[in-house]
Amino acid sequence: MAHTIEPARSSRASCKTCKGKIEKGELRFGEEAPNPFMDGEMGYRWHHLKCAAKKKSDILLDTLDEIEIEVPEREELIALAKKAADEKPAPAQRSPFAEYAKTGRSSCIDCKEKIEKGDLRVNVYIEPEMEGGFGKKGFAHPNCSTKFSNGSPEDMIEEIRKNSTGLSEADYEKLEAVMV
Repeated sequence: MAHTIEPARSSRASCKTCKGKIEKGELRFGEEAPNPFMDGEMGYRWHHLKCAAKKKSDILLDTLDEIEIEVPEREELIALAKKAADEKPAPAQRSPFAEYAKTGRSSCIDCKEKIEKGDLRVNVYIEPEMEGGFGKKGFAHPNCSTKFSNGSPEDMIEEIRKNSTGLSEADYEKLEAVMV
């Protein structure tokens, strides 16, 4: 079993991306995944082809290369998937990354003071040995964040540049000024 593209056998499936109905006979993308109802067995999460091109671009492109079924919109799907892959932001969940606080509800994991809405903050990973056996992520003021770096402040800023999205060069300069 592997990812697949096939005509829908009925109209019962819905797209896991947009939640819309997949009509009988319509080509659909099957993303192989563990079936939660069958212990250890695999099943499919179904998607419209265009939805898969936008949200599952990498695996759809691989599947298009492997299948032998005729896909009338193949070139359009490939272009859409490549565009979506190019537009994918750097993984914002990877620490450390910086962003502007969306609310004023977070507190710095180091100094415990509030991080005000609109202030720059750094998402850091606390090593398991610092946390008593369990690692965790949290936000810190930029000047407090360097305590959680595995290297120099310069190395941490370089990592922040790789992992952050939506920040300007001026934002990185602000971070550097307080972190180094």
